[in-house]
Amino acid sequence: MSGRTNAIEVSSVTTSFGGVAAVVDTSLSVGAGELVAMLGPSGSGKTTLLRTIAGFERPDAGTISIGGHEVVAPGVWVEPEHRQVGMVFQHGALFPHLTAAANVAFGAKSAGRSRELLELVGLASRASAFPHELSGGERQRIALARALAADPAVVLLDEPFASLDLTLRDSLRTEVVRILRAAGASALLVTHDQAEALSLADHLVVLRDGRVEQEGRPDDVYLNPRSRWIAEFVGEADVLPGRLAAGVVECELGRFAAGDAPDGAVDVVVRPEDVELLLSAGTNGHVEATVLDHRSYGHDHLTHVRLPSGRVLRSRRLGFAVLHPGATVQVHVDARVSVLPAADQRTGTAL
Repeated sequence: MSGRTNAIEVSSVTTSFGGVAAVVDTSLSVGAGELVAMLGPSGSGKTTLLRTIAGFERPDAGTISIGGHEVVAPGVWVEPEHRQVGMVFQHGALFPHLTAAANVAFGAKSAGRSRELLELVGLASRASAFPHELSGGERQRIALARALAADPAVVLLDEPFASLDLTLRDSLRTEVVRILRAAGASALLVTHDQAEALSLADHLVVLRDGRVEQEGRPDDVYLNPRSRWIAEFVGEADVLPGRLAAGVVECELGRFAAGDAPDGAVDVVVRPEDVELLLSAGTNGHVEATVLDHRSYGHDHLTHVRLPSGRVLRSRRLGFAVLHPGATVQVHVDARVSVLPAADQRTGTAL
């Protein structure tokens, strides 16, 4: 984004309630036209940070710029209605007494803009419908159209899909991203859903206890976790103890090349989708394990196995294989693992 003004620039922001910090010395940016997902468990500070950016909460320290204009700084405070921010809440928060068209027109600069946005979200035919006559997905699309109506510098989305059923949630995610891209909008999405963040965002920011634990491209955060907590929170992961020496890590599952990682005790991170279970006889260099349980999800299946050490490992694979409890299998890691220093799990190296 060199040479372009960021849509949002947050620097060293701290926000507290009753002396307890919900956001601690946190910084992040949203580039022009970029979709950034802010991911974290309940209580991590993600919604507080979003509300601080919107102007609904006052920070104790730090600066915030939106569209290149300072809205929070020493001696500077811009009220929410003047921040050029569009908001989409979990339940849409539409005006119940206004039609879909009137809701969108509420913040629009012209009647023509309202019509354009109804067409953009695919709901021009529902213009005269009231919120109670719309489905959950339709209400969220109208809420997004209303957020875009005033041509904001950025759109903030606070768990916009959380109240919808799974099938509708999946389809609406794709539709919302299409709408944001078509509008050329910059957006910051708050979510606790890892799949949602990984699949939608250009950039991922993971919060824990009010601080940024890791950020980067979603695939990089997933493949190269900086801590055991990140590895286990962003996707599924099993962690085994290992020892690294001369560029090779050895653990219960075998030996793996480790690049330039420092020697010593490590934690080895294994993703379930990289664990293959073989029924063929003979070890062939693989570790033998016992099937504990097997669950089919239609498009894939999840199997828990017990390793010789007693540790439990997961395997999640495509297809319809059936493995019965008590069966003996050979465990093969067919892709990559990550390694984290056991004493200091702040940095990780992918193998």
